[in-house]
Parts: sequence; structure tokens; C-alpha cells
Amino acid sequence: MWQIGADTGGTFTDLIGLDPAGKPCRAKVLSSGCLRARVVRTQGRQLVLEGLPGLVDGVLAGFRLRRAGERDEGVVVVSHDNEGVRLEVAPEGLEAGMLVELFTGEEAPVVGARVMTGTPGARPLPPIALRLGTTRGTNALLERRGARTLFVVTEGFADLLAIGDQRRPDLFALNIVRPRPLYDHVIEVKERLRADGSVLLALEGGDQLRQRLRRARKDGCEAAAVALLHSYQNPGHEETLGRMLREEGFGTVSLSSELAPFIKLVPRAQTAVTDAYLGPVMEAYLDRVEEAVPAGRLHVMTSAGGLVGRGQFRPKDSLLSGPAGGVVGAASIGRRAGFSKIIAFDMGGTSTDVSRFDGEFSYRDVQRVGDSQIVAPALSIETVAAGGGSICGYDGRSLFVGPQSAGASPGPACYGAGGPLTLTDVNLLAGRLDPEHFGIPVNPEAAETRLAEIIAATGSERETLLRGFLDIANERMADAIRAISVREGYDPAQYALVAFGGAGGLHACPVAENLGIRTVLFPRDAGLLSAYGLRNARMERICERQVLRELEDAEGELAALFEELATEGFSLLEAEGLRAAQCEVRQRVALLRLSGQESPLEVEWESGVSLADAFARRYRQVFGYWESGGSVEVVKLRVVVAATGPRAEEEGFAAAEVQAAEKPRVLADETATLVVDPGWALSRGSAGTFRLDRVGGREGGMYSKTDTGEIDELVGRELFTNRFRRVVEEMGMQLQRTAVSTNVKERLDYSCALLDARGELIANAPHIPVHLGALGLCVRRVAQVLDFRPGDVVVTNHPGFGGSHLPDVTVITPVHDEGGSLIGYVASRAHHAEIGGKRPGSMPVDATTLAEEGVVIAPRHLIRAGDSRFAELEQLLGDGAWPSRNVLQNLADIRAQVAANHRGAQTLLTLAREFGTGAVAAQMEGLKAFSESTLSRVLRDRVFRPLSARQGLDDGAVITVRISAESNGRICIDFSDTSDVHPGNLNATPAIVNSALIYVLRLLVREDIPLNDGLLAGLDIRLPKGMLNPVFDDDPARAPAVMGGNVEVSQRLVDTLLLALGEVACSQGTMNNLVFGDESRSYYETIGGGAGAGNGFAGASGVHVHMTNTAITDPELFEWRYPVRLWRFGLRAGSGGAGQWPGGDGLVREIEFLEPLSVSLLTQRRTSGPEGLAGGNPGEPGRQTLVSPDGDARVLAPSDQFDAAPGQRLRIETPGGGGFGAAGTVTDG
Repeated sequence: MWQIGADTGGTFTDLIGLDPAGKPCRAKVLSSGCLRARVVRTQGRQLVLEGLPGLVDGVLAGFRLRRAGERDEGVVVVSHDNEGVRLEVAPEGLEAGMLVELFTGEEAPVVGARVMTGTPGARPLPPIALRLGTTRGTNALLERRGARTLFVVTEGFADLLAIGDQRRPDLFALNIVRPRPLYDHVIEVKERLRADGSVLLALEGGDQLRQRLRRARKDGCEAAAVALLHSYQNPGHEETLGRMLREEGFGTVSLSSELAPFIKLVPRAQTAVTDAYLGPVMEAYLDRVEEAVPAGRLHVMTSAGGLVGRGQFRPKDSLLSGPAGGVVGAASIGRRAGFSKIIAFDMGGTSTDVSRFDGEFSYRDVQRVGDSQIVAPALSIETVAAGGGSICGYDGRSLFVGPQSAGASPGPACYGAGGPLTLTDVNLLAGRLDPEHFGIPVNPEAAETRLAEIIAATGSERETLLRGFLDIANERMADAIRAISVREGYDPAQYALVAFGGAGGLHACPVAENLGIRTVLFPRDAGLLSAYGLRNARMERICERQVLRELEDAEGELAALFEELATEGFSLLEAEGLRAAQCEVRQRVALLRLSGQESPLEVEWESGVSLADAFARRYRQVFGYWESGGSVEVVKLRVVVAATGPRAEEEGFAAAEVQAAEKPRVLADETATLVVDPGWALSRGSAGTFRLDRVGGREGGMYSKTDTGEIDELVGRELFTNRFRRVVEEMGMQLQRTAVSTNVKERLDYSCALLDARGELIANAPHIPVHLGALGLCVRRVAQVLDFRPGDVVVTNHPGFGGSHLPDVTVITPVHDEGGSLIGYVASRAHHAEIGGKRPGSMPVDATTLAEEGVVIAPRHLIRAGDSRFAELEQLLGDGAWPSRNVLQNLADIRAQVAANHRGAQTLLTLAREFGTGAVAAQMEGLKAFSESTLSRVLRDRVFRPLSARQGLDDGAVITVRISAESNGRICIDFSDTSDVHPGNLNATPAIVNSALIYVLRLLVREDIPLNDGLLAGLDIRLPKGMLNPVFDDDPARAPAVMGGNVEVSQRLVDTLLLALGEVACSQGTMNNLVFGDESRSYYETIGGGAGAGNGFAGASGVHVHMTNTAITDPELFEWRYPVRLWRFGLRAGSGGAGQWPGGDGLVREIEFLEPLSVSLLTQRRTSGPEGLAGGNPGEPGRQTLVSPDGDARVLAPSDQFDAAPGQRLRIETPGGGGFGAAGTVTDG
């Protein structure tokens, strides 16, 4: 029987197989199911073609032929040999030089199998064991070509997937574009489960529900997805609905409890909807493939790298099957070459996929494909938009590589079809590609023309630009590898790099050098490795069980649970026709985390070995420390059962040939090219694999750096901008992983920053806008009262020292080089849900002094020259009139901040070692100057006359701003006439004003420039003493309260500035802060609302705006962790302001309290709605209502607090956004 692996990509389908005698075979066809050739000449019904090498005589008989790009039925090929094809009738209009397509109407894997087996189009295929990896489902998802789908959900949650987690996808877009849900129709059903799975309300029955299902089917919905609250605990209601849907004629029914029986409703629902949406598409596709191989066997590759039979296939499991095949192939190549640790580096035309293999595959439980979040085991693969087709250019200020791609049409400039300069062109012009091995004619002159245009625009040298583009691309790809190695506690230098894909071999050496990797493997068939991986993949099943119990309680039962999962896996494989003796347990893993954390770590389970000790070791490896004393939670268990396979023969390598030439050496075959850079030793393996070992090379893998360490200004700015961003992004990832609180781990309420030696902001990962710009002021103020030495760490939350409000705790770490010179600072600010104060949750809305809001941490050393002073901080947090109610969580999150700062400091120190402290300082100055000049250019065009705006708060306080250009060319931002110090808590600080200004200025620029203090350098900010600049007494009991200034006044500041600039109507103007808790726990959330409309776009609905972008806690986690029940979370229809472009709608959130809790609300926009612009109407103001069990309702004040009794419900209705333009105005076009 033939053994064939077929990988269907977006453009080509690659096939690798073995014939019945064991001889290797290869084939490649277009994924459209066509073969393409060029006409050499025509003679009546006879055509002589070129471009079809290696075809068996006669194989094209039964195919049809037509001109490329046409959609007609074509002409039947009667016979075929090496001289050409003979057609049934003479073709019309075909001339020499024209492109033609040959097709059978079958799917690409079937056409490829015909080519490989030599089977003519008119005959059945021989018996084939076909292993299929396909992007068919992925493409249908990305292009939204799935089935019409019905979504069935618990009553009160119809808008669940439209809202998602409230976050806007682009922090700096006024026109917020959120993905449209995949379903066409939604039905809410009356039913309710408690958080433990017990039934609170039985599922509604009767004809009325069936009539609604029947109506959706009649309206064209052919697939249905069901996701009910807490169904992962009890699937009964979903199963009943599933039976009803099938009885009403739905061909595809996807139940969330069957597909992903794990806590978190939103991703589980997205998974069910995606699976249903793709079901009919994938079933029809697999039917067509299976019909063509009736005498064989069809298995499909999963995103987890295993094979499943047709009967057990689910669409949601195949979306990353192509990249997974490459990883499996790379692991096989590595093992054969004697390496158990490899990094797979798959670089194609539009993107690069990287993955880590450490003797076992690394998995992810959740992955994002397009706009969908899928809960399904998948190999852990990081993707970056850098491939051979990535466009290389200059936008007038900066060089760039990608993310846009030239695609297959027009393709790179060298294809001669008018395309832009791409990375392929850069490699060609740099002598790293052989034009004779493209497989198609190429035009280097066209690439030179495009490069010359950039040379003329930049004034840079030709070689400088080529090297710079290569370095920029290599940096981005190395960052992707860091994401799956360094950031997870692994050193890439201990791995071999397996390079494949059409472009992987071109960049393998510099990417390896960038990461300190010393061995590169480049396999034969590098351009076909995903198909090779399919042929080497094994039948396997991944069986999982959610536990959600403390390890101490559950450990005695784990062995039995692992055995149950293994038995389940064996049974599933036996159902595929395998015997138990042909299967083995390949992996037993427990996913563990510290209680309260979100992200678990995988720990191998072995009988007799302490999981607690293994988890502590793994935790220390990833995070650099161990938080002893905390309880460990078992999240779930995973068992991988796989078919046994033959052990691969080891590949031997000849003696290495050291490549000492000054120029790269280019080695090419039909599918890929390898470039051996100077300083690498080359050897060839017995199976055709090239092995490269580093014996020298450039430090850091950079081509642009000269012998003196200098870098071209344009190239340097792009490279250092990326490096500086990497510092703060890695800090953010570290902080999210290691923090304990829900605020940091799930709501992502934190920010990280890099600052120069003067304490001026250089880079700020845009996590929470209200923190932007504030950290520079904070560091400078703290540096005025404390000295920073090597080994120091400082902590503060004092609003008088650049802070915002007390829950925002800032940790600052200086970074010194080996000589003791200060390079700069790293800082992190995280919101602590509990920091003391008069009420749980540290948001007493009636506070009038700083002391009433919580524990005040004046600037102090947390670590002094390496010596810890945590004990002093612990005492401070636990002392005083209103101490923190959760000191241990405070300390755990602060330790996580320290660890995040340590990560950033080490990354910055590495940069200084590579380039020198002086060079790093110069690049920091240059980056600030670049941001200043960019903003100056934008503001000159806008502030040509004085601008002003005024906003009133709900209690009558006023914010006023005037913006004007001064004679010296600077811009004045004047907040005079703003109200005096607020008697309550609506006092902001200069740090908050800075944050609002930087955010608005970044909106105006509309470019992805670094967020740094250069944006403020050309401004004169006039901030008189008052509500936006209060004076803080040394005694917190005499200092003004500030809680509302940070979360509410900041929002109104942004609206005021944007109104003055005429940019957009007002958005909801509040964060809708809700806090509840008791003496042992607290919870804090901010709730989205309506965004303001602008000229040419409507406002988005149910989304966070402006100064916040925190994720709201998933409904199931919300109820699992806290004594509450969420009855409704949906859009507030009609609350957006009317206009030519209407404002977005707000949200409705209704919560029942199940135990006595202290509740605080801090909101704005309850007395008047957000203003419209240019004649647009205001949005509806918000309101909050407390409803008693007997139905009695009380409207609450904008700032209110109460003690909730069990059974009471809080209904929060958030404001809509203002409209733009008069309603009824006709829009052009």
C-alpha cells in the first residue's frame, strides 16, 4: 500500500510518500487542485508543454486543460507523454507562452496522489494510507466562509461573544473595530446551573423552544453551537439541547461541554461556535478526499501533532495542523541526528512558525486563530509575520520589514509583476539566493529598482540597507524563539535549530547567533518538511481531566485518575483498529499552579515522586524563585497515548568542513536554500541533512554592526526600538505569569517601563493607558529623595511621588553596568485589589483623606544592596488604623513585580554588554528626539488656532483645557480654571495628567511610535494647584483623597482633550468601578460601555475606552471564586447617542450577592450623558440600581457604598457613547 503525507497550504500542497516497495516519492501541486504549465507550441489537438517535470507518461489522461485563471470546464486530455498532451478537441485561443492549468475537479491531495502514484485522471487510485494536514478549515475561518450557525446560550448572555472580555484590540484606535461573531442567530434558553454544577433552574421545555429552534433552521442555519453556564460541571442541559437540535434537522451540533469541558465560558463558547461554523465545510471536504481513496485509509493531522481517524475528527482540532506537521518533522530530524532538544524554525512566504521540542512536545490548551479563541490541545507554536514575501520599505521616518506581505500576487519585486521590495528580494540582492534555483524566471533588475527607490528616500548605502533589512527580520524571528524558550525558563543555547520551509535556511545562521545557538540542522526536503512530519506522525489521543483541587487534598487520587485517562486513550485507539500492544502511554502530565494564580505549569507525573517538589523545581526554573508556604492547585491532568512506531535510524555525519570565506555560501535544491555564513562548519549527513556548527561568527548575529560597533542611524533606531520594547514586554509577561492576584493575572491591570539614567521614559509596554507616562515622573520624584545603588529595589504607592492612587504600587529597579555606571531604570506598576482603607477593596467612596484610602507607602528601599527589607514592608502593610486585609497577596504580587524588574534589568544589561553603555544611552536619546519630532509635525498641522473645552463632573466640579501654539514653536496645554482641590476623592495627580496627555498625543500621531517622554518634550504644561495638582501633606491623614482621580477623572481628562481637538465624540467617560468583599477577600472590576463616534465611524459597543483596557473576569470564574451569581451581562440597546455616526451602546451587568458583602461603586456620567460632536446627540447616562429579593429597587448615587445582603441584586447600566454629526445626515458614498 502507498504511504502518503499531504500538507495543504494556502498556495501549494506538498506530498511525500513511500511506494509499496518502500521507495521515497515527492510531489507538489497547487492547493487549488491544479497543475500549471506553459505552452511551448500547439499543433491541432497536440500541445507541447513545459513546467511539468517528472510526470509518469499517461498520468494526465482524463485531466482537463484550460487557460490559467479561467473558470470554464476546459478540454479533456486524451493522452499524455513526454512530448506533450493530446486533447479531445483542438483548443481555442491558446498560443505559445500562455499559462495553462490541468485539473480533475478533485481536491489537491487527491490530484497530488495521482501525480505521485502515476494514476491517470480517469482511473481509481491504488490503495493508499493518506495522512492529511490542511489549512482548509483555517482559511474558511479567516475568510469567514463557514456555515450559517445558530448559537444557543443561557438566558442573559446573548451578547457574550460580542462583548468577549471587553478589551479593545488596538489600544490607540479611536475607531474601535471588534471582530463580528461567527454565528448568524442566537437563542437564549431558560436554565441555570450553580457553580458546582447542581441545577438551580431546570431547562425550559415544551413546544415554544422547539419552535424557536425550528425557525432558526428554516432561516438557513445548518449548524448549531451550545454553550451553557457551568456545563463543564454538568453537561445534562447541553446534551438535551443537542438531541433537540439534531431532531430539528441541524446536521452539525457542537456542545461546549463535549468539546472543552473546562472552566471559562467565553473561550468554551468560542470553541463550540468555531467548531460548528467549520463543521459542514470540513465534512464536505473530507468526504471528497475520502471518496477518491476508497481502497485506502484516511487520517487527519491535529493541531497537537497526532493523527486521528475520520470518525474522531473535529474541525476545532485541525486549525494548526500544517505547522504541527512541521514541528513533528523537525523533531524527527533532530532525533535522527542525535539531538533531543531542538527548536523548529519554519520560515515560509508570509510568516515564520517556531516551536520547542525537549524530548517531549510542549502543548498549549488555548490558541487564537484569526478572531477565534480555541480550547484544544495544540503544539506550542509562536508565529511572527515575517516571511520571504514580507515587504521591506521606508515610511518616510523608519525602516520596516512586514507585517504586510506581497503574497503570491504580485509577489516579490523580482517576480517582475510590479511587486514591492520583499525579504526575498533583499536576500537575492545580498547574494544569498541563487536566481537559477527559483523554479520560475526572476528579474533581479526589478528588485534593484525597488531598492534604489528606498536608497534615494533615505540616503543610505546599498549594502547598509540590505544588511539592515536582514537584521530587522532576524531580530523579529529571534524574538519569536525567545517567546517559546527564554520566557518559559529555557536557554535556547542548549538547543539545536532545525531550519526548514522555503526561507528557513536563508536566516538560520544569524537567528542562531542572535540566540547563542551553536548547531543548525537543515534537512533534505526542507521545503516539504510539514508533509514529511505527516508521514512520521503517530496515531495518538490526548485525554484530559479537570481537577481544580488543592494538591494536598487530591494527590492520593491522582494515580487512579491517570490510570482512567490512560484506559480512555487506549480505548479510543483500539476503536481506530489498533491493538493495545501497539500503543503506549507517551506522557503523563499534571498542570499545577499556586492557588489564586491563573497560568499553570506542566509537571511530569511519575509514581512515587512528589509532585509538590517537582512543581517547586519547575517554578524556580521558570520564575527564578519559589514562593514557599502557598498552597498548590491541581488544574487538570493530561495523558497522551500513542501508537508505537519503529525507532528511526541515527544519521551519521561526515567530517565538518569549516566555512572560512568572507562571503556566504549558498546551497540550493528544488524546494529550499541554505546559506552558510562565515564562521560555521558544514557537514552532510547520511540521510541528506546538513549540519552547521558555529566556530566563530558575529556577536549577536547582526550584519549591520561594523567592526567599531557602530550601526546606521535608521537601522539602529528600528533595532533598538525593538530591543527596548522587548525589555518591557518580557517584564509584562513575567509579571502576569508570577503574580497571584486576579487583578494582575486576568484583568491585566499593570504596566512596565524602561527609563534612561535621568529617569525619563524610553519605552512603556501599553498594558494600561492610565499608567502611560506616569512612571517617568514617579522615578524622577523618587530619585530626588532616595539614592539608588547597584542591587537596590525601591517601592512606593504615594501619589505625591508620581503615583496615581494607593492600590497602584510601583517597584523601581536601577540597572548598573559592570563598572557601576547607571544605564537606566526598569519599573513596574500593578493594581492591588486590597491595600487597606475604610472598606474592603480599598475604594471607600466617602474618603476625604489619603489615610482613609489605605496604607501609604512613601518611597522606601525594598531591597538595599541585595539585602531584603520585605519584613519592614510586611509590618507597614499590616499596621495602622486601616491595614491591608490581604498582606500575603500584596507581598506575593510585589515579589512578582521584583522578579519582572529583574527580568527587564538582565535584558537591558545584556544589551549594554553587547553595544556598550554609551551606545545604549545614545539610542535612548535618539528615540526620544524621534518621538518629539514626530509629534511636533502632527501638532503643527492641528494647533493653528487656540482650542478649548470644558467638562463638568457629576458633582459639579469642572475640568478646563486650552491648547495653543506659542511664538517659540512650543505647544501650551493650560489647565487653568479647573476646579480647586476636590473635597472627596476626585483629585488627580500630575502623573495622571501626563498619562492622559501621552495617550491623546499617541492617538493624534496614528503611528506605532515608542511611548516615551519625548512626546512631552515640546509641550509647556500649565497645571496650577488644584484638583489636577493637589498638595500632599506629609501626614496622610491631612492629605487629599485620590481614588477617583485615577480611575474617573483620567477618563474625563481624555474626553476634554479630544473635544478640544475636535477628534471624536465623548465616550462613556467612566470606568464603572465595582468593588466588593469582606475581611478575608475582595474583588475589583471595571466595566466597559459605549465608545464615542467620529467622522466616518460609529462608536463601538460594550468595550473599554481610553484610559483602561482591563479584561473582565470570565462569568464561570467569577462565580467559582466569589459568592455571587451573574444573571445578565449584555449590551444596553439604544443607549448610544444618535447621529450621522451613532455612539456605541453601553452594557448591563446584573449580579446577585449570595453572602453578606461590602460593596463600593465609583462611577461618572450618571447625571448627564457623554456629549456628541458636530451635531451628534449625547449617549444615555449610566445608572445603578439595588434590587431586593421582593423586587423593591433603589437607584444608587454615582459614588455609593452599601452592605449587601444575600439575595440582593445590583444592576449596573453603563453609559452609551456620544454620536457624531446630525442624525439623518446623508453619508457620501
